[in-house]
Amino acid sequence: MLTKNAFQRLTLVFFGLILALFFTAGATAFSIYTYGSKNYALQADAAIVLGAAVWGDKPSPVFQERINHAIELYKSGYVQTIIFTGGVGDSNEAAEAIVGKRYAIAQGVPQADILTETESRTTQQNLKNAQKVALSHQLTKFIIVSDPLHMKRAVFIAHDLGMNAYSSPTPTTRYRSLNSQLGFLVRETYFYFVYILLRI
Repeated sequence: MLTKNAFQRLTLVFFGLILALFFTAGATAFSIYTYGSKNYALQADAAIVLGAAVWGDKPSPVFQERINHAIELYKSGYVQTIIFTGGVGDSNEAAEAIVGKRYAIAQGVPQADILTETESRTTQQNLKNAQKVALSHQLTKFIIVSDPLHMKRAVFIAHDLGMNAYSSPTPTTRYRSLNSQLGFLVRETYFYFVYILLRI
């Protein structure tokens, strides 16, 4: 049976751990938020567009923002190639990468300057598969395109894969309301921690 002093010590340790966890989560969330506000776009071989949901044969608003930003990078001369990533989320839908490619072509990007990978379902798979496609075309320097709050984890993964990659978040985002941004930030903080734990 625990003595009163032992119980108090255990209680203090417990609350100390809880406070440390909250502090770490808060600091990580803040770093994710601030990282997403910076654009490191520079001259690169290709823009890698991370996949997002599609609605039938059209990109979802979130995916459309990513595609539009990649097109702007291409038309501004930052990259000569766009790599779209993402497989099939729903069996009745086209692969995310194919929907992205069709949209970009409709916006004037030549088909010859677009590459795709259509097997990935996660951010890590997006980047691994894009890397394979890129290497087969002698492309080695990349700008990663996604939503601001997604960028820190995406670039972290890319660097773990040995990629020479830089962050260029979408200048606008469909996660505009406080609730939607907070929800996205909480999810990203969770996935960031999970990735770190799995890589240890």
